[in-house]
Amino acid sequence: MRLKTLKEARWILLILALAAAATWFVSAWSSLVFLALFLFTVAFFRDPDRPVPADPNLIVAAADGTVSEIVESDENEVLKAKTRRVGIFLSIFDVHTNRAPIDGRIVYRQHRDGICLDARDPDCSEKNEAMTWAFENLRATIVVRQLTGAIARRIVAWAKIGDELKKGERFGMIRFGSRTELYFPLNAEVFVKVGDHVFGGSTIIARLPNDVTVRETEYLASAKSASPLREGERIEVRGFAVHNHNPHPTLSLKKKGEAKKQGPQAEAATFACRQ
Repeated sequence: MRLKTLKEARWILLILALAAAATWFVSAWSSLVFLALFLFTVAFFRDPDRPVPADPNLIVAAADGTVSEIVESDENEVLKAKTRRVGIFLSIFDVHTNRAPIDGRIVYRQHRDGICLDARDPDCSEKNEAMTWAFENLRATIVVRQLTGAIARRIVAWAKIGDELKKGERFGMIRFGSRTELYFPLNAEVFVKVGDHVFGGSTIIARLPNDVTVRETEYLASAKSASPLREGERIEVRGFAVHNHNPHPTLSLKKKGEAKKQGPQAEAATFACRQ
């Protein structure tokens, strides 16, 4: 249980605790009802640690819940392209913390006002109140959208634009039943199906292709051009190796006998060259 997550329920817990104490002197049964609601709220705001797969190509679930849809969809807010959308429905019994689907920097965060249709309604993606996030690294940009539901009415954001998050790291939560959507490239291999129950930060949703992306190519090219050393002139310090354009170095080693004639300094230089 993380205090940061439990803090989001502080006023609810306080009210339920006071109600349980106040009704104890009137009706023990009423007090037990409020106590049960208090314990349920504590359970709802649980936030367990999860094992996170290390492979950088893997996209993990951004929330706990049941996969409600896997469709091709135009993501017009951030990517402005056709993507694969995986919708995850969170019941009141699921953990409601949202977690980063990949290692990456948050490059977009935008709140949208809306209504509160049931999170299972097909129109909720376009009409409900939402918070849209974009996580970017050298391999891809993944969009996550938090959507309120008929019961969930508050989206909580813990991270901000510019933050660097590790895969599985928490960035926010939605209170009391909701929906979370992931948008990722069509060429990613999907590993879940509709009806599967997934765990945020741990369950593998999809795998990005192993091909080097255009963004990675540009990054490597810029790093190469920024180096003060030209190709073939890079020095491996730890290996004591020098690479040169000339495949036939002009350095020649003197014979051992000649080195001895010139004294111990010349012999030491010969030994160093051999190394």
